[in-house]
Amino acid sequence: MGKIVVIGGGEIGRPGFPVETTELDKHTIKLTGKSNPNLLFLPTASSDSEGYVDCVRKHFGETLGCNIDYLSLISQRYSHKELSDRILGANIIYVGGGNTLKMMRRWRFLGVDVLLKRAYEKGTVLSGLSAGGICWFDSGHSDSMQIYGKENWEYINVRGLGLIKGIHCPHFDSDTNGISRKKDFTNFMKKRSKMGIGIDEKCAIEFVNDGYRVISTNNDSKAYKVFRLNGEIKIEEIKKSNGFNPVSQLYEKY
Repeated sequence: MGKIVVIGGGEIGRPGFPVETTELDKHTIKLTGKSNPNLLFLPTASSDSEGYVDCVRKHFGETLGCNIDYLSLISQRYSHKELSDRILGANIIYVGGGNTLKMMRRWRFLGVDVLLKRAYEKGTVLSGLSAGGICWFDSGHSDSMQIYGKENWEYINVRGLGLIKGIHCPHFDSDTNGISRKKDFTNFMKKRSKMGIGIDEKCAIEFVNDGYRVISTNNDSKAYKVFRLNGEIKIEEIKKSNGFNPVSQLYEKY
């Protein structure tokens, strides 16, 4: 494995909202071994939101000292060479939240999925929250139908890049339009055989090579394994630790 920091959710400085993920993002930066790394932001899931780009510039650039670049993969056109040079030239690739289904379809259409896997293999640090966390897993529990404006929408399973085994549920301790993520994900997993990994707001799992650890900004934010055992769905906290544990431990009992 390479280096991936999956953040369950949290604000990075939208107008009127506090910055909540600073400590988690510092861990991401530290993994590069550089004091001023080059960070490439992919705002695809938010339809290339300029406001989101401004938040990333302020948070990661002005506050945390990264050199910021971004790719507007929906609103602009790039040559394959430019996509390759900018993706493979980054020290960190950070993916924002939004419509996971739309993002994954766009990446595959442009071949960005292949380039991100190459970046991972060469040691680039990958990170993101919500849709930006789902994308690194086999698949994820997504509210994309709600974002598309569908009536009577349901959470769906969206296929990711498969760099991390299992199905990811971000915002595990929150809800969307009154629909509990934890409750829905529990029912969702009854129909699936893979391991589920739920991560609360302001919490992250840091995957480095063959190890992992849970990090958070407070004691209440946690991560969980959600899996089927003897016909029942089990929810088991993934314990925090200062050091890294073998990734294989995540899939024990599964």
